[in-house]
Amino acid sequence: MHVRRADKAFAGVIKEAGPPPARRPVRVNERFGTLAASILHQQLAVAAAAAIHGRVLVAVGDPITAAGLHRAGPEVLASCGVSGPKRRSLFDLADKTLDGTIDFAAIGRMREEDVEALLTCVTGIGPWTAHMFCMFTLGREDVWPVGDYGVRAGWTHLHGGGEVIAARDLLAEGDRFRPHRSAAAWYCWRALESARSTPQPT
Repeated sequence: MHVRRADKAFAGVIKEAGPPPARRPVRVNERFGTLAASILHQQLAVAAAAAIHGRVLVAVGDPITAAGLHRAGPEVLASCGVSGPKRRSLFDLADKTLDGTIDFAAIGRMREEDVEALLTCVTGIGPWTAHMFCMFTLGREDVWPVGDYGVRAGWTHLHGGGEVIAARDLLAEGDRFRPHRSAAAWYCWRALESARSTPQPT
């Protein structure tokens, strides 16, 4: 496959993990909800984020929509455990969706850099969230999320360990994997998982 040809350091993790999952765009009416979920999960442990997300789904509806958030209101979100900054982010996203600034149908036809520029105009959404949206919601094959610690740490493990590579240095390394950088990132995550699960020598 292209990733292995581009960098032989990936050969072992590719053999272990198998092919990456097929990337398919999420349906338009669910895209707001996936972005809202990303906001809810920011900077939280997986279990805590899942619990809060679950309470929000019960209170707002599944999938989460801009209109559903406004019907519920900020007090309901607060009772679900959503922090003040995340409430502001969610309602800014809802407002920009309802006024047409963000069109979740049109966004699927935009280039990744334009998607990032659009989404990062929302309070609380940075490049990392935009990259995850492009990769997992829009199903893009050529996303290179160098701001993700797991990608950088996995890359470092695959290339001999040591100090975790800086985002700016990893950015140029991704060029060889075009147009399959999403697959390379996925293998970096798998490499890190494998490293963490391997017993260390005593």
